[in-house]
Amino acid sequence: MTSLAQGFARLQEGLFSRLAYLDGLAPLALRVFLFFPLWMAGTQKLAGIENTIEWFGNPDWGLGLPFPTLLAYLAAYTEALGALLLLIGLATRWISIPLMVTLLVAIFAVHWDQGWAAIADSSSQDIAQRLGAAREILREHGNYGWLTEKGGFVILNNGIEFAVTYLIMLFSLFFTGGGRYTSADYYLGRMVNR
Repeated sequence: MTSLAQGFARLQEGLFSRLAYLDGLAPLALRVFLFFPLWMAGTQKLAGIENTIEWFGNPDWGLGLPFPTLLAYLAAYTEALGALLLLIGLATRWISIPLMVTLLVAIFAVHWDQGWAAIADSSSQDIAQRLGAAREILREHGNYGWLTEKGGFVILNNGIEFAVTYLIMLFSLFFTGGGRYTSADYYLGRMVNR
């Protein structure tokens, strides 16, 4: 058994040690992926900042957060500027921290009460029945083909699934950094260490 384990360890080391030069690709993939939802969230908040402030502060139909103006601007700029910094891999570990805080607030203040799933499970009999009823109403009274030509009709559950996924990705970037050969952090580090 020991020789089998040693043989496996040598095989693994021989194969994967050659991949070390490509280890910057995984952080690059995470950074590029995260750019899109963070950029969209931040720029949409900024474009409608008055509505964002109202939503952040209103305790009846919004989040009921204290200091809604300050928090709305902080969240919007953290997401928008953070997305840009992640895209180029500049200050990756540093920007991951406020982005993780923003996501934690979103998880607990916005999505927590809806459970895990971001999109409701259409295999559930109750959800399938509601989707079927909505489709029939839209076919009879709306332009169902136009409404669904860009994607299927779903019921948004708005659970924590996506926010937790982004949080885990940022957590990984906090520990790995922007990535070898693929980030501005890597080249700045090389310039400083010369």
